[in-house]
Amino acid sequence: MRWALVKVSLAVTAMVVVAFAVPLGLVVREMARDRAFSNAEREAAAVAPALSITTDREQLERVVASAASDAGMAVHIPAPGGGGGGATDIGRQRATDEDIAAVREMGRASTTEVGGGSTLLQPVALSSGQIAVVEVYVPESEVTNGVGTAWAVLAAVGAALIVGSVAVADRLGVRMVQPARRLVEGAHELGEGKLGARVPVEGPDELRRAAVAFNSMADQVVQLLANERELAADLSHRLRTPLTVLRLNAASLGDGPAAEQTRTAVEQLEREVDTIIRTARDAKPQTAAAGPGAGCDAAEVVRERMAFWSALAEDEGRKWRVAGADRPVRIPVARTDLAASLDALLGNVFRHTAEGTAFAVDLHNGEDAVIVLVSDAGGGISDPEAAMARGRGSGTDGSTGLGLDIVRRMAESTGGDVRIGSSVLGGTEVRIWIQLDGRTAPLRRGHRGAVRRRRQSRAPVSTTTPAPPTPAARAGHEH
Repeated sequence: MRWALVKVSLAVTAMVVVAFAVPLGLVVREMARDRAFSNAEREAAAVAPALSITTDREQLERVVASAASDAGMAVHIPAPGGGGGGATDIGRQRATDEDIAAVREMGRASTTEVGGGSTLLQPVALSSGQIAVVEVYVPESEVTNGVGTAWAVLAAVGAALIVGSVAVADRLGVRMVQPARRLVEGAHELGEGKLGARVPVEGPDELRRAAVAFNSMADQVVQLLANERELAADLSHRLRTPLTVLRLNAASLGDGPAAEQTRTAVEQLEREVDTIIRTARDAKPQTAAAGPGAGCDAAEVVRERMAFWSALAEDEGRKWRVAGADRPVRIPVARTDLAASLDALLGNVFRHTAEGTAFAVDLHNGEDAVIVLVSDAGGGISDPEAAMARGRGSGTDGSTGLGLDIVRRMAESTGGDVRIGSSVLGGTEVRIWIQLDGRTAPLRRGHRGAVRRRRQSRAPVSTTTPAPPTPAARAGHEH
C-alpha cells in the first residue's frame, strides 16, 4: 500500500509538472525573442528622424554609430531617381538585396534569418519620397538570453515538486501502513496468548474502527478468562474454608476406626481439592498489568473475610483483632486474589494452632506500598525459610504449601514479597508487602519495629472473649 501511494503520487505530479513546465518554457523563449527584436526596433526608430532630414553619408554614419550599441546596424538608401547607380549603404549588410527590395515594396518591417542570428529590416520614408531600409542585426545569443537559466529553474522546481510529493505520499503511506501493521501484530500476539496485547486507535477512520473492534474483542476474551479464574477462586472460597472446619471437627471425634476413617477421608478430600485449585491457578492466563483504577479496596476485603472467620473464631474461643481497615485502601490486586490470600493465611491459623489461640490482621497504608500483617499467638515457626520453600511447591512435612504459594504469587504480581517472622502476640507473623507502583519491593530494615508501634497504637475493631482450649486442639504450628 505504501509503495502504491508513492507510485501514484509520482505519476500524477510528473504529469502536472510536464503539463505546466513545457508551455511555460516555450513562453519564456518567446518572451526572450520578443525582447530582443523590441530592442532592435527601438534602435531602428532612433535613426528614422535623421533619415527624414538628411541623406548625407557622414552625418548618417555619426547617427548610426551613436544609435547602435554595436556594429550590428546598417542603412540602405536608394539612388536618386530610382536608378541602380548612386545607392548609399552605411554599415555591414547581412540581408540579401532581394529581402531589402521586398521590404521597400511592402513598406512594412520584416525579419529574416542570416548567419549567426536574424536581421530586422525597418523601412523609413525619406524627404524625397523614396524608401530607405534600416537593417538591425540580432545575434542568436541575444534571442536566447536568459532562456537556459529560466529552463533550469523550471526543471529544478519541477524536480522539487516531484520529490516533495513523493515524500508526502510516503509519509501518508506510513500513517496508513503502520496502524495496519500494529493491528496484524496485535492479532498475532493475541493468538500467541498475550492477552495484554492492544492496538492504538490511530490512522484512517477505517483502521481506527478496526482497532476499536479488535480492542473490544481482546477485552471480551480477557473478561471470559477472568470469569474462569473467578470460578476457580470461588471454588477455593467455597471448598477450602468448609474443609478447614470439617477437619477441625474431625479432630475432636476422639479415637476409633470410624473417627480415623473420617479424618483420613477429610485429608484425602482436602488433597484432591488442593490439586484442583492448584491446577486451575497454574492454568490461568497471563493477562495485562492492571491499569489505572484497577484493583480493589483492601480494607473492605479484610473486613469481609474477618466477618466470615469471626463466626468460627467464636466457636473456638479465639480472640481476634482487626486494625487499619476503617478507611479505604486501594491496591492493584484483584478482589478475589486478596480474599483467597487472606483465607489461606487465616485457614492456616485455624488449622495449625490450638483452639483459643488469638490472632490479628493489621492493614497499613504507605505512600508506595500497602502492608497486610496476619499474626497469631501460637507456637511459631521454627524454620521460616523451609515454610516459604514449601510455599514454592515442595510439599514436605505433610503440607502442600498451597496457601503460602497463593499469597506469594499475589504479592509478587505487584512487585512485592512475603516475609515470615515473629509477631508481638508471641507466634507467627506473615507480612504481605503489596507494591503500589509496580517497582520491586525494597528490603526495609527496621520496619518490623515501626509496624509494631503503629499497630499497638491502633484500637481494635472487634474482639471476642477467648474460651479454654479443647483437648482435641493441636499444639504444633505449621504454615
